[in-house]
Amino acid sequence: MFILSCKLMKFKYFYALLLLLLLIVGLSSAVQAQQEKAEADFKSVMEKYNAVGASVAVVKNGRIIYNHSFGLKDLEHQTPLNNQDIFRIASISKSFSATAIMQLVEAGKISLDDDFGELVGFKVRNPKFPDQKITLKMALSHTSGLNDSQGYLNLDVINPDKNPDWAKCYNDYAPGSKFDYCNLNFNMIGAVIEKISGERFDNYIKQHIIKPLDLYAGYCVDSLDSTRFVKLYEYHPDSKSYTLSSNAYAPRRTEIANYVMGYTTPVFSPTGGMKISAHDLARYMIMHMNYGTSDGVKIINRKSAKIMQTALSADEGYGLAIMTADDLIPGVKLKGHTGSAYGLHSTMFFSPKHKFGFVIITNGINATYTDGLPDFSRAAINSLYQSFFNHLK
Repeated sequence: MFILSCKLMKFKYFYALLLLLLLIVGLSSAVQAQQEKAEADFKSVMEKYNAVGASVAVVKNGRIIYNHSFGLKDLEHQTPLNNQDIFRIASISKSFSATAIMQLVEAGKISLDDDFGELVGFKVRNPKFPDQKITLKMALSHTSGLNDSQGYLNLDVINPDKNPDWAKCYNDYAPGSKFDYCNLNFNMIGAVIEKISGERFDNYIKQHIIKPLDLYAGYCVDSLDSTRFVKLYEYHPDSKSYTLSSNAYAPRRTEIANYVMGYTTPVFSPTGGMKISAHDLARYMIMHMNYGTSDGVKIINRKSAKIMQTALSADEGYGLAIMTADDLIPGVKLKGHTGSAYGLHSTMFFSPKHKFGFVIITNGINATYTDGLPDFSRAAINSLYQSFFNHLK
């Protein structure tokens, strides 16, 4: 009787183990099938918009559940793109600058209501509204009234002592009253970070954001492995061809050798110069999705993260370098940013409510636009949403 009982127990154990094994195999097969379909759907989006290459990362509940690269890193040599390759991500870079500002606000070194000109170090006042202060918050939210008509690659363009046409950098409306996307705002913000922290801009971002999150990224070209840079291409619709954007990763060594802290900061392009992979950008995005913390590492506090994500301009939905998109995915509210430069288009959007998000970076597409967003980015993010999260609707 005892022997029979033992045999029965062994049989039940074996049967349970077999069921578990079958379940694991079934789940693995289902995941593989899901990913294969996701890749097939994404490839069709790439084909539609003549994409050279694209890296994507999908996040769920604070973890990257999917990371894949499609197409080419280098057209001339037909080099495949891989997940370790890094891109210059353009305007998503602004969120790194804004995050740094919030760290300095939390440290009590500055206030969002501070006079922007006093922080920058020269007069920043709209000559049409000389008595109205332009605040740091206005610059961070593109409601400062500044524009890029004189360029934004150096601060001389808006410095009254350097440019006789400095007044053209200001729009005809009062500060804080309207939204106008302006890269100059953030190159000036980079200078403020240097003046307040005493650290060179690229080093501040590295020490206070990149290293704590254990990312491989940076603003300084020479601090990174150049073999990992993804080549960027401008598309020409008439000839249906691409040309290489050779200046995308210009090291600007001469300018750096003659660097003036708190003034020549645009050398590193706080407005658009971050270089990072889709995988590590997704890890950075998780921090914002979790309101400032990732894997127990706090970059900013919850209050600061929510301030960044709160829209200050109703029509545009723009906060402090984080925008709200109500119509990117029908019926889903997302937070994030986009970027475009040198033919590259980058997309980083997440849902703090549902704890999912997407990073999509392409190094060249036939770009068409709807409501200011590339149709490729919209189609790509919806393709990934349908593949991984459609059940949430």
